[in-house]
Amino acid sequence: MLISCEIGEEQSLYSQLKEIPEVKNCLVTFGSYDVVAEFETDTQSQMNEVVTTKIRKLKKIRSTITLR
Repeated sequence: MLISCEIGEEQSLYSQLKEIPEVKNCLVTFGSYDVVAEFETDTQSQMNEVVTTKIRKLKKIRSTITLR
């Protein structure tokens, strides 16, 4: 998942993402996106739930792109 967040909130967002059990890897980046998060689920519906109820609800996120 590619994530853009508010300026200066990259490390805070990184810490919040690492607390989500499904997130397996997380990197702070430079460029068009601020954070890249890799997460794992067993089904499409679980993926939708993680994206909509756990990740996109985090404060300071401006936009996300989910890569499958």
